[in-house]
Amino acid sequence: MASYVQARASDTSSTLLSPRLVRMDRTSSDDLECSLHYLPKQILREFGHVFNDEYLKFGDSSGGDSVPSAAGYSPLTLLAIPTNQRAREDLVAIGEHIEQEKDRLLNVFLVFGKHICEQLRARGFWADYIDPCSGLPMISLNCNKVYSEVDGMECLLNYKSYNAGFCKILTHPKWGSAVYPATIFAHAPADVVKGLIESLPLGASA
Repeated sequence: MASYVQARASDTSSTLLSPRLVRMDRTSSDDLECSLHYLPKQILREFGHVFNDEYLKFGDSSGGDSVPSAAGYSPLTLLAIPTNQRAREDLVAIGEHIEQEKDRLLNVFLVFGKHICEQLRARGFWADYIDPCSGLPMISLNCNKVYSEVDGMECLLNYKSYNAGFCKILTHPKWGSAVYPATIFAHAPADVVKGLIESLPLGASA
């Protein structure tokens, strides 16, 4: 069985599930590093700026599904699912081939983020994912505040960054700056989200 051992630096007090390489299904060859976290104060504050109380409106008169009341669920809580993809190129570089690689990584995440959110919403739980290009939510349309993926990865995973001009560059402990970060958020029982991630096929060993 493929395995993925991440540096201890990524295990923070907010971590519910340590980083692992997963794929959306067994037909995919695209790996995403994925973990699960409670929202620490810094991310909770950013979440509030980006989403306001959109997650509390899910299942109201707008026509959404209601939250399941079946016994056995742990309490609803706000959760982050940070993902990172290993790029085939150093994304700090410039050129047409870099832009093409960014487009490929974007499409992989958008398919993955949509899949995870659809799975959770079908069970009656709010979920949304951040558009890596704009930093804005993909599903909650009334939000116009930008989420910083680099700041999020620093806080949730203790990954490092550096400044290059006016840009803040994330560095992965194994992949350096050949990394593409993107985040999913959910308001759901932690055991449900953890089980969903654990049900995904494991990726190739890094």
